[in-house]
Amino acid sequence: MIQDDKANGVFAPPKLKAKPLALDTFRENVVLLSRACIALRPARLAGLRKVELRVGGHGVLASPMICDDDTVVAADEIGLPQPLLRRLGVAPGGFVEIAPARPARSFDAVRAKVLGETLSAADYGAIARDLADHRLSDIEVAAFLVACAGFMTADETLDFTRAMVEAGSRLDWDRGLVVDKHCIGGVPGNRTSLIVTPIVAAHGLLMPKTSSRAITSPAGTADTMEVLARVDLSELEMRAVVERCGACIAWGGRVNLSPADDVLIWVERPLAIDTPEQMVASILSKKLAAGSNHLVLDVPVGPTAKIRDRRSALKLKKLFEYVGGRLGLSLEVLITEALQPIGRGIGPVLEARDVRAVLACAPDAPADLKEKSILLAGRVLEADPALAGGQGQARARELLESGAARRKMDEIIAAQGPSPIHEGLGELRHEIHAPRDGVVAAVDCLRIATIARLAGAPTDPGAGLDLLARIGDRVRAGQPLYRLHASEPSDFSFAVEAAEHDSGVGLAA
Repeated sequence: MIQDDKANGVFAPPKLKAKPLALDTFRENVVLLSRACIALRPARLAGLRKVELRVGGHGVLASPMICDDDTVVAADEIGLPQPLLRRLGVAPGGFVEIAPARPARSFDAVRAKVLGETLSAADYGAIARDLADHRLSDIEVAAFLVACAGFMTADETLDFTRAMVEAGSRLDWDRGLVVDKHCIGGVPGNRTSLIVTPIVAAHGLLMPKTSSRAITSPAGTADTMEVLARVDLSELEMRAVVERCGACIAWGGRVNLSPADDVLIWVERPLAIDTPEQMVASILSKKLAAGSNHLVLDVPVGPTAKIRDRRSALKLKKLFEYVGGRLGLSLEVLITEALQPIGRGIGPVLEARDVRAVLACAPDAPADLKEKSILLAGRVLEADPALAGGQGQARARELLESGAARRKMDEIIAAQGPSPIHEGLGELRHEIHAPRDGVVAAVDCLRIATIARLAGAPTDPGAGLDLLARIGDRVRAGQPLYRLHASEPSDFSFAVEAAEHDSGVGLAA
């Protein structure tokens, strides 16, 4: 049903009536069309990946599905699941323009990268825009990621980082110093950002902390903060929190900061891909887009961490410094030791418990999480020109132990609003016991993270594991090494089976 404006010689796109569907497709944009659709013939869609939808000038891309039941969606209707209905902002019965999506302009560049070529800044600009507009299929994105993992120069990483910043929004805080802290990951339980942020804000520095959700870990900063407060903030809400509190701890995806990176993360997560070049582009694009100009970066190194040796850490450090420096970011990279998980809890609810304990200065708070947070907060505070050199760590400890950081965190939580998720732990529990007497000689970060993810973390916030023994502890045969938590029986059985096969905890005589 093509409408035309003969006076102007312009053909208007066909329109269908919006019909809400009681479906949640998460991040995926999916539409349901009738086999007898009056706007687009299903045969025309064969082989196409996407259709383009527009409402009042606002457009999104979506994957079409064909329905043979007219009671579900009629020939003049378009079925819209709840996420897409919200993104389009259309009322039930309102009209939606629909047309086959234009091919991605960057397809040739993606194919060239797959063939091992070095891409130009213009190529990466086109790829970033198509990623942000969802014009590349998951298969194309996966091919691009794997190709970049095989070969990507430092200048390509710089070009891609710049392109990802330019493809989204960029916040401006109208302040001379805007600080941030980030960890590259690979160490379960390392939730220092939730302690560093309120310490820094209590001192008086501006710290608009945005975070991605977990990619390969059992919890990211945003996943754990969501146990305490709402993290899905709009740009206006985020600005209001920062103006009121001096800081926020929010999920960056809602405010359109480096949206190309969110698409990459969506594909990276099931593939467990997190290469150094993509890591640099992802982290720095998010920090620059959030308006930060001074960043302290934590690079943990350990035998089972993401970075296994000091040589690899130094190589990554230099790449961060090269790209960050070229983009005008003041950057300090700290290489820290990562022999085992930090804290006791692994998984959003359990990690939030540890954060609360440290901020409350509880007697049983994990000492390693407290001390590392003080170290990192101190390095951030050293950026304050009003603070005497070398006093950052002492000031951070003072703010934590006086209760100022806890009060600031309470203020941030109140400003962001109540958490939308249930805070309880998974009710399915199982303890992994020491097979013999001995001393804990190793705790495998990767294995522990894998078991926690099998238990359901982070998508099930109450899933994960509670570490009951650490390196150097003497244990007796049958003594619990850690306790598993899960909510779903299938997840629970997977985690128990994996833990019984290889607990990730090594004993020495």
